[in-house]
Formats: sequence, structure tokens, C-alpha cells
Amino acid sequence: MTDAEQFPDRPRRELPKISDATLRDTAHMAGVEFGPAEAATIAGLLRDTGVDLVEVGMISGPDARDADVIQAAHAEIGPDRCLSLVVVRDRAQVSRAFDEAQRLGCQSILLSIPTSTEHAGLKLASPSTKYLIALARFAIDEGKRRGLLIEFSGEDGVRTDPERLVEYVSAGFDAGADRFRLAETVACARPAEVGDIVASLVAIEGSEIEIHSHNMLGLAVANSLAAYEAGAQWISATVGGIGERGGNAPLAEILVALRLFHGESDHDLSTLTELSRYTLATENTGFAGSFMSGPTSEYAYAYELSGQLEHPAAYETIAAETVGNVRKLSVRSRLSASLVNWVADTVDGIGPLSANDTDAVLADLARDPHRPKTFIDIEAAVSAQFTSIRNGV
Repeated sequence: MTDAEQFPDRPRRELPKISDATLRDTAHMAGVEFGPAEAATIAGLLRDTGVDLVEVGMISGPDARDADVIQAAHAEIGPDRCLSLVVVRDRAQVSRAFDEAQRLGCQSILLSIPTSTEHAGLKLASPSTKYLIALARFAIDEGKRRGLLIEFSGEDGVRTDPERLVEYVSAGFDAGADRFRLAETVACARPAEVGDIVASLVAIEGSEIEIHSHNMLGLAVANSLAAYEAGAQWISATVGGIGERGGNAPLAEILVALRLFHGESDHDLSTLTELSRYTLATENTGFAGSFMSGPTSEYAYAYELSGQLEHPAAYETIAAETVGNVRKLSVRSRLSASLVNWVADTVDGIGPLSANDTDAVLADLARDPHRPKTFIDIEAAVSAQFTSIRNGV
């Protein structure tokens, strides 16, 4: 039941926009590397799904390593629908990175700036709030002067001192930034805590807030929804949850949750399984699908009980076909008479088997107890038994 159905008198909030960081957050993920062809295909599928912004590549200075990937995404979906990350360390470096971004035709930039004292101390000349804000102001002003859309981030923002974070974000919007990304760089917060942080940022005049959560604790979807419900206007996700440090908020789960809980209907969910399977294919990542969870995974709609196959709507959060997935049968030792007869009922001209014939099919299939049996395996055994009956064997 959606919020609108459960609370009909509650004012409807505008649904969040979705950015996808698959083609950027995997840049430093162990063993993962997408080339231009893969980037173009993934970007195109994200566009077809209705994702608002595709984050692609990192730029720290001249001759960006991700230049070909960025340009491939631009060619496929247009630079206006892409966002590229610019690392921020000092003023001279930022200027060189902006030069490279403009050479590549970037129109929207995410400034990656460490905000916690720990991360700022590791990456900036000074961890002080004064230095942090001065550097952010310079980078934002420089980007706006060049005519770019500027989103600035709080790297390790969730662990940043709350007063420091609010002061930093306020200064960024005062400098002309278009949007702020709160990054849960180190997964460490519960949904209520994320909601409180976002609420303090939404209260800043003129703010537009995005949440980017990592999934080491399995809370990225919950934290993203909590951020939206606290006022965030954007959610950052990745295909299949792929990414560093336990991954990110998985796109399919985010979109399905928004549809179920908040009535979202603008995205085409039927592309999600194709998108997930392609992105996580062995030749691209080496995962062979093992990184997937949720409604696009291979086993999301795999059943071994006849009741589940007869009445799938009673067991499914969302129908398999809605997300472009399919139901399948897969069973090992729990093969039952009811399952055999469910298959028999679906085969033209056969219908339910007698108890003796069912036992014969079960005995035939039990010869290899360790191999998973599929619909095709059971159908073949049922058909063979039916043929034996018809031939009087």
C-alpha cells in the first residue's frame, strides 16, 4: 500500500530524481573496468529506464583516464544527461581539472570534497573548517564562471560534525552551487540518523539535497528512502548495487520501493533486469551476477513449491514481468508429487497424472538428486511417462 493510499489526507511530496553512479563509483572498485562500448550500452539502458542523470568518470587533471568512457556516454545519451566527478584538492588542481572537463564537453560537474576532519586531514592542505569552505567556494565559483552545473559533495558527510556540515553546505549554496550530495562514504548510520542529517540540510534556504549511501551494512536502500522522506530531492544509486566498500544503493530496489511505498510511476522498470544482467556480466565485472540482489537477480523469482508457482501474486513484492524478469522452477531434493502434477497440468494433452505415474516420474528424476531440476527436466520426465502409458509400456 502506498503512502497516498494509507494516508489519503497527507500532502503528496514530489518524488525524487534519480542519479546513477555505476559508471563512476566503479572507477576504483577492485577488478572492475568498463570500456567505452560498455559505458555507452549501460548509459543507454539507464536512459531507457528513465534515470535522470548518469554519473560517468572521474577527472583530477589533464588527460583524464576516463576520457573515452565519458565521451562514449556523451555520444549515447548527450552531455546534458551526464555528470562527471572532479576531485578537489587545491585551487590549481581544480582549475586544471575544469579545463579537462570542458575539453571533454562536460556540462555538469560533481565536486568531490572531503568534509570530515579525518578525510580532510588526509586529503587537503588543512582540515580546518575555514580552509574547507574557502576551497569549496573557489571551486564552486570557478565552475559557475565557466557556465557549468555544479553539484558539490560532502565526502564522508554523514560522519562530519553536524555544525561543520551545515556551515559548509550553507556556504556552498551561498557561493552558487546547484545541488549538494550527502555521501555516506563509510556506511555507519541508521535510517533515523540519516533522516536527521538531511532534515538539517533541507532547512538551509535554497538547498537541493541528494543522498549517496554505501551498503556495507545492508542499509543503503533504507537510508536513501529515509533521506527522501526527510526532504532530499535526489537519490544516487548504482546498477545491482555495484560499487566500492560493500556497494551502493541498488537501483532496482530503490525504484521498486518508490513505486510500492510512494506511488512512483515515471520509470520503466521492465528494463531493469536486462540492465542488471548486462552490467554485471562476467566479461565486464567478473561477478557473474553474484553481486546482485533484489528483483533483477537470477533467483528472485525461482520457486520449488507448486503453491508458489500456482499463486505467484501471493508471494511476490512486485511481478516478475514488471521488472523484465521471469519466473522459473528450480528444485533439488524437495521435488514433490504436487510439483510434478503442476508441470503436467501445463503440458498440452497430458493433465494430472495418476499416483503410480507420478511416483514413476519422481523415481526417474531422483536418479540424480544433487542436480537442480528445472521445468524442462520435469516436463521431459512427465512427457516420457505419458508416452510410455500411451504406448502401453
